Amino acid sequence: MNPKVLQYLMGHSDISVTLNTYTHLKLDDAIEEVEKLARMQAEANEEFRHMGLKDDIPTKNGGRKLG
Repeated sequence: MNPKVLQYLMGHSDISVTLNTYTHLKLDDAIEEVEKLARMQAEANEEFRHMGLKDDIPTKNGGRKLG
């Protein structure tokens, strides 16, 4: 559920109350999210390759990704 919707439904004036009460992060959750990001990055890289832009994928340091 969207945290802002839950905030409204619970009547919290501050989103931090909602987030601190109803959200809990476990290591498995964090790992799952990192894996999702990696899959999305791989899909984006593949799309760039299909578009002929393989060498134009930006890198963290602002350079170009090799190969």
